[in-house]
Amino acid sequence: MLAEHPYREDGDRDACVESRIRAGAGWSAAGPFLIAALTFGCATTGAPPTIRPPTPAPSTWRQAGAEGSAAVAETPEDLSRWWRSFDDALLTSLIERSLSASLDLRTAQARLRAARAQRGLAATGLLPSLAASASASSSKTSGDSAGSDARELYNAGLDASWEPDVFGGKRRAVSAAQADLEAAEAGLRDTQVSLVAEVALNYVELRSSQARLKIASENLIRQSETLDLTTWRSEAGLTSSLDVEQSRANLEQTRAQIPSIETSLAESAHRLAILIGQAPGSLSEELVSSGPIPRISERVAVGIPADTLRQRPDVRAAERRLAAEIARLGEARAARFPSLRLSGSIGVSAATPGGLFDAATTARSILAGLTAPIFDRARIRRQIDVQDAAREQALIAYEKAVLAALEDVENALVSLANARRRRESLAAAAEAARNAALLARHRYTSGLADFQTVLDTERSVLSIEDGLQSSEAAGASALIRLYKALGGGWSPSTPAESIISSRSEES
Repeated sequence: MLAEHPYREDGDRDACVESRIRAGAGWSAAGPFLIAALTFGCATTGAPPTIRPPTPAPSTWRQAGAEGSAAVAETPEDLSRWWRSFDDALLTSLIERSLSASLDLRTAQARLRAARAQRGLAATGLLPSLAASASASSSKTSGDSAGSDARELYNAGLDASWEPDVFGGKRRAVSAAQADLEAAEAGLRDTQVSLVAEVALNYVELRSSQARLKIASENLIRQSETLDLTTWRSEAGLTSSLDVEQSRANLEQTRAQIPSIETSLAESAHRLAILIGQAPGSLSEELVSSGPIPRISERVAVGIPADTLRQRPDVRAAERRLAAEIARLGEARAARFPSLRLSGSIGVSAATPGGLFDAATTARSILAGLTAPIFDRARIRRQIDVQDAAREQALIAYEKAVLAALEDVENALVSLANARRRRESLAAAAEAARNAALLARHRYTSGLADFQTVLDTERSVLSIEDGLQSSEAAGASALIRLYKALGGGWSPSTPAESIISSRSEES
């Protein structure tokens, strides 16, 4: 299980500081020396260490060894380009185009740039500030004669100030900003994983709709032939008009399925165009030709749960958000202690601009101030309570992300195994249904069977063949969801900075 108090190291340092504050409660002239002791005794430990909570993961996948499930290779395969295992050039092209033009990915990249800038902004709080000033003034009193000259004064100076981070509050703020940056990087990767999976799923849906449309069209042709046969037999007086009307009803029911399939086909094509940053309909020429549903692999390397939790970007993002809230809790606790501010200035003034370079006109000042909260401690403690609650929420969110990741993989393994079993049964059923329909037609033509048998077998052929194509699409979709659940679609060797820079060069 996760650590109950993952921020204990911050509390140890705060206890160190509090003890030293109490020990020096009666300082006077020893104040600067106590400040130095505090600085070197507590603050030199640096920023809080990176906290990576343990991941409660089982040793193996429960469904990986189930009967009929996906076979597991001993060595996990490379998940960063899993779509290439489908050996479909068009699918590969669509995914690669989406990775360079997706609006969702560009939004995640913008969030990452903002987080990087925020981290740099937080780091500036550790540095001294320096400001330069210059002014010129001209004055004349009311008692001066009309011919007297106005008095002119020129000033120039430098002002410097620095608030040493004696108790680590600012360093914790930097640590929080760094964790936010890492969470934004993981968020970018998570968007990439979801994008790749969504493109592949819509591509499978499109190919499935094309296959179902072909099945419906072929059955429509066979049923049209059956209608012609019953019409001829009715005109010859060999059967009643009831057979003709039943045949026509069967034909129109099949025809009625085609518009809904065409709607699904168009929606998938439009969605694919949006995912690669283009207008709906822009892929019509590329997708007009029917193609096979991507074939699923017989062996899938799923690895172990601990590897999946390290690979999943959403889990990494939740972990980094937890680290950020822990650092912010330390920042809030550091506000209970005194703050030291050092400032200094140097300035020159002269009656003429050239006089500014006269060293005799130089004025210098150095000031040190110590501020400690006294009547504000109740507000600070409430702020600590608020941040502690935020830390607890982040901890719960991390635990939920871990459990959701484990659930996704287990569900995908079950779905993939059952889709394979269903396809095998439907393939056998489809072959038997086609043979039954052929025999029923021959027996009806010979007068050995009634027309209801023909209708039933034709309907079975359409239903089973449509289900067979749907099961093939379900198997491919289950494999895609398994790759997504495993965190596939990105590579740790590709830094986020390179994606952002390449995108900036393109735009």
